[in-house]
Amino acid sequence: MARGQTPAKSEKAETHRHFDMEILIGYILLVGVLLSVALLAIGFIWRWERSGNLRFQHTIVGMNFFEFVLTSLRQTASHELRPRVMVNMGIAVLMLTPFVRVLASVFYFALVLRNWKYALFTGFVLGILTYSLFLR
Repeated sequence: MARGQTPAKSEKAETHRHFDMEILIGYILLVGVLLSVALLAIGFIWRWERSGNLRFQHTIVGMNFFEFVLTSLRQTASHELRPRVMVNMGIAVLMLTPFVRVLASVFYFALVLRNWKYALFTGFVLGILTYSLFLR
């Protein structure tokens, strides 16, 4: 508790900080899901308009998540924008949304709250998530 603060003011400030993090996490999840849905919808509508069906036939066997994303970004950069790339990017955004949420939590626990125990636990979860994205 800071000098001159009553316990009620200290609790209110702590609650306010937690509330801000909850809002940030909510926005991260909301933006991630809405962006993903928008990209998927654009890809499927574009596919339907182009071919009359919604079926995509491509394989991602032997690729980890980062190779999957880099392949889609390379196609976009080389002006090969196709419906499949939009769907791939929608999937990538959806998969990265919880990753960004955990990353934000690590920074919050370490830099704002300076709670090293929670920062360490959350960092461990972030490490496992990162490792899982590199698996094939």
